[in-house]
Amino acid sequence: MYYIKEYPFSLVVVMGVVYLSFFKPPMLDEALLFEGIDKVVHFCMYGGLSGMLWLEFLFNHRKGGLNVKRGLIGAVVCPIFFSGLMELGQEYLTVYRGGEWLDFLANTLGVFTATFIAWYVLRPFILKRN
Repeated sequence: MYYIKEYPFSLVVVMGVVYLSFFKPPMLDEALLFEGIDKVVHFCMYGGLSGMLWLEFLFNHRKGGLNVKRGLIGAVVCPIFFSGLMELGQEYLTVYRGGEWLDFLANTLGVFTATFIAWYVLRPFILKRN
């Protein structure tokens, strides 16, 4: 119950990522957009997930002090591990999706970018409003 109360928006984002990872996508002509659009989507999904985890973590712990190790595990390590599980699930649990190393790389880069933004932009702003 703690996580539902303290991280409700992050849990919604997790559910959205799971849905987007396993639904059967419509056939799209990538040439209409640009090649590699799926990597941008992966970057945004996991950047959004990590960013929301950081945002809720920073708001929830701004008065009691930040446990940086806990934040790093929850908003960096867990999303990267989760993205690996999603890629494996796509490869081995579906016939219409496949896991890709470049997707995993895009996911990881999204997490690192969100972490950089959260730590150097959001954290000072949120902690100043204590």
